[in-house]
Amino acid sequence: MKRKLNRLHLILLLSFLGIFIWSGIKPKDYFTWLLEVFPAVIGLFVVLLTYNKFRLTSLVYILIWVHAVILVIGGHYTYAEMPLFSWLRDTFHLARNYYDRVGHLAQGFIPAIVTREILLRKSPLQKGKILSFIVVSICLAISASYEFFEWWVAEATGTAADAFLATQGDTWDTQWDMFLALCGAVLSLITLSKLHDNHLKQISEN
Repeated sequence: MKRKLNRLHLILLLSFLGIFIWSGIKPKDYFTWLLEVFPAVIGLFVVLLTYNKFRLTSLVYILIWVHAVILVIGGHYTYAEMPLFSWLRDTFHLARNYYDRVGHLAQGFIPAIVTREILLRKSPLQKGKILSFIVVSICLAISASYEFFEWWVAEATGTAADAFLATQGDTWDTQWDMFLALCGAVLSLITLSKLHDNHLKQISEN
């Protein structure tokens, strides 16, 4: 039996679609835009296909929305040229545009709660250190897999993938990306686990 569409979830969906359409209007580079928004599009389809069969907590949907918006904004401007972070770089004499660092921090922060929810609701795992370890390990694996994807794209397309990689001359950019995803996952579990538990309790009571 289909459950009623949550108003908040509808707002998240419509606002994301609006931002997505904007991002596709004259982006910096269409090839880079396609690569950057691809994970968000896949995520959207998964959410829509599973919405009635396995509805997640509103906290998770909000986090997914945030991550998707980060991706499509990065696709529009490229991660190395996001205007706000270029202004921060120039104003505070920073070494680079740090928007890509935010993106990779989110790559661990958001999937951590998504993974935590799926494991708690669909596996025998209980809250505790083992669950946290597995969640962090999965997030790090996701980050490493994305780095593999960037590598394969670069090998296949050469310099056409420069904007997608957004290394900005940093030799250790790949390692930084995975480290920040790791930090994001740990930070997410520390700061959001109790809030997430409250949302899970609401799900179980309905």
